[in-house]
Amino acid sequence: MPNPAILPTRGFADHVTALFWRRPRVLLALLLVLPLLWLGVVYLGSLAALLAQSFFSIDEFSGMVVREFTLKTYAELLRPSNFDVILRTLTMSAAVTLLCAILGFPIAYFAARFARGRWKAVFYLGIMLPLWSSYLVKVYAWKLILAKEGILTWAAEVTHTSAVLNAVLALPVIGGTSLSTSYLGMCMVFVYVWLPFMILPMQAALERVPTSMLEASRDLGATRAQTFRTVILPLALPGVVAGSIFTFSLTMGDYIIPQIVGNSANFIGMAVYQLQGTAGNIPLAAAFSMVPIAIMLVYLTIAKRAGAFDAL
Repeated sequence: MPNPAILPTRGFADHVTALFWRRPRVLLALLLVLPLLWLGVVYLGSLAALLAQSFFSIDEFSGMVVREFTLKTYAELLRPSNFDVILRTLTMSAAVTLLCAILGFPIAYFAARFARGRWKAVFYLGIMLPLWSSYLVKVYAWKLILAKEGILTWAAEVTHTSAVLNAVLALPVIGGTSLSTSYLGMCMVFVYVWLPFMILPMQAALERVPTSMLEASRDLGATRAQTFRTVILPLALPGVVAGSIFTFSLTMGDYIIPQIVGNSANFIGMAVYQLQGTAGNIPLAAAFSMVPIAIMLVYLTIAKRAGAFDAL
């Protein structure tokens, strides 16, 4: 008779492995419990606390927070000074998003349709390289570039285009004494900082556009403009929407660039920073913080109903 096989003694790890094999949902629950706790307690909990704070108010005499439900704080957002901050922020965010889309689309299209092999690696390196440097370093570098004694002013003098630069700076609203103290200069810095966040989603969407559809459009006699308008742009819209979510929301919440570049006009990010810091008006700071959240929720809802996320 052959000797019976001797099986090793099953330990605790073997029992746990068998349990996970028989009940994979237990393993899935254990893997998700910590991320879900982080999301629910830290992220959603902080948003809930922020929302609750926005319904409180400040006592005008003592400066203490009155923890009673009121809409008084939200009514303060409609004051001309506060409402101007919201409109200014929305206008800048929309302008930055539009410029990022206009500048980023040709780059993304070239990378998706023509860049191959080593050139695609160069593309990704060129897009990602600015993200590897310090945010503050980039902003301060642009402040020097846009200053009255900066390289752009010097280049305008060398090329005898100072009159053009001065004419641009003389424009109402967007102009100023120099590019570093104007809305135009601030917009340029925003576009430079957030442009990669627009290019990468558009490039990913454009890579999924079938070449056969472009060839069919050409065979049917469509011009390049018609092909772009009826084929490429609709199919690339999910990438444009995804990129606009980044650029629009990041511009709305930024408070560093408006402090360093521009004419010191207030934006939502700066208002929140000042109100929760030096002013100590936490409820109004929370109410200001809810404005970008509400705007992005509305924007995402409209984009979803329009089918912009169907191809993502």
